[in-house]
Amino acid sequence: MKEDQKRMPLYEAILEYNEKSPAFFHIPGHRYERGINETWREKVGDEIFKFDLSETPLTDDLHHASGPIKEAEQLAAELWGADYTHFLVNGSTCGNQAMVVTASHGGAKIAIPRNAHKSVLMGLIIGGGKPVYIMPQIEPEWGLHGGITPGQVEEMFRQNPDCKGVLVVSPTYYGITSDLEGIARVCHAHDAILMVDEAHGAHCYFSDKLPKGAIEQGADMAVQSIHKVTGSLTQSSMIHIKSDLVTKNLLEANLTLVQSTSPSYILMTSLDCARQHMALHGAEMIDRAVELSDDARERINRIPGLSCAGKELIGRAGIHNLDTTRLIISADDIGITGFELKKMLFDEYDVEVELPDYRNVVAIVTYANEQEEIDKLVAALEDISRRFAPEGEPLPPGEKLPPQPDYVLSPRAAYFLERERVPWVETRGRIVAEMIAPYPPGIPVIYQGERMSAEVWDYIEAFRQRNGHIHGPSDPTLSTLLVIKE
Repeated sequence: MKEDQKRMPLYEAILEYNEKSPAFFHIPGHRYERGINETWREKVGDEIFKFDLSETPLTDDLHHASGPIKEAEQLAAELWGADYTHFLVNGSTCGNQAMVVTASHGGAKIAIPRNAHKSVLMGLIIGGGKPVYIMPQIEPEWGLHGGITPGQVEEMFRQNPDCKGVLVVSPTYYGITSDLEGIARVCHAHDAILMVDEAHGAHCYFSDKLPKGAIEQGADMAVQSIHKVTGSLTQSSMIHIKSDLVTKNLLEANLTLVQSTSPSYILMTSLDCARQHMALHGAEMIDRAVELSDDARERINRIPGLSCAGKELIGRAGIHNLDTTRLIISADDIGITGFELKKMLFDEYDVEVELPDYRNVVAIVTYANEQEEIDKLVAALEDISRRFAPEGEPLPPGEKLPPQPDYVLSPRAAYFLERERVPWVETRGRIVAEMIAPYPPGIPVIYQGERMSAEVWDYIEAFRQRNGHIHGPSDPTLSTLLVIKE
């Protein structure tokens, strides 16, 4: 580690500015703590408000960084192995948007998986790119969407030789990773950019017990939510670039489209401080998270009727590796859905987990968790087992996904065309203006701009009839749907 990694340039610049204590006729208007609601001040103290500054001669400008922000970004690039890095204050959402708009500049084709975050779709709407969809395989035992394989990407290029980029989600929300090294080789053989939504993977660079990071595996661009597991504040992220294929000026211009012109210095300072913390202590911190999660997984798998997925998933459904700090917990053997399990854990046991789906919940373990919290989670699951295992029956298996519907309009074209709301029963054959993603498996079975097929309609209707969980439509009952007006 280079000695400079001990520094926190932006944090230090703000301290220097505050030591000057200038007469303040500058935005923000609260003038440190003096203009803040007293009730809030009593609860949180005053010092944090001294970090809520804006552009000054000492604190730099995110959109034209040349001082402490640039230094902080360079230190982050060095730590994560990138050529250069930019801080993001609109979350990984804006980083995904900037990647997509850059790679699809001028309306080019880019390949995206059907399980991509909705921010990727927003990027297609903003930039006008044309998606080529790749369907991740489904792991049937757990009902999880798996990885994207190099073979799938090669086949996509065979059918779409003019595709300019490929986006992969790795790790996914569930900690599932794809073979990024293999995908990078395929992309670069076709002079295409590999973009990775690595929102959930910033910590993977600090432990050989976890999958390798995207930049380490040949990705040209990767977006990370530093706040998710590596210690910055919510909404703060980074985008790393390591490539000669990415036009730097174009990417930076696109970042100005999606980033606030009043970036939060509290968020940027949190990125600077989190980077320093990871540089100094990352290996021991992440190894601690792995140890805690391994302990939890082993204990959960001893509970009757409960199970917690592990590395046995590797090799199935395109799953190349697994971030084991994600605990994929299922009680489906005793008839409890993930949605029910999450609610039960919070309401009855004061345990909060991250993500439910039909079969599972995901609990995220970080270095900041305590052994007592692991014990509390395990004890809650043991009690649930005692209550429900004797009489519980397994959940029915999920249904096979229908064929992908016909692509008619790009997401951008569909977004700007006139829409109308029609009864759900009249939507077969119509071009839809809303995404629909039933759970399980949480993959959109139809995107805006695609034509509703009979197979997709029947698949969704089965969920609707049994009051299943469906994400996307503005009418949560799905009695109606927005379609393109004809």
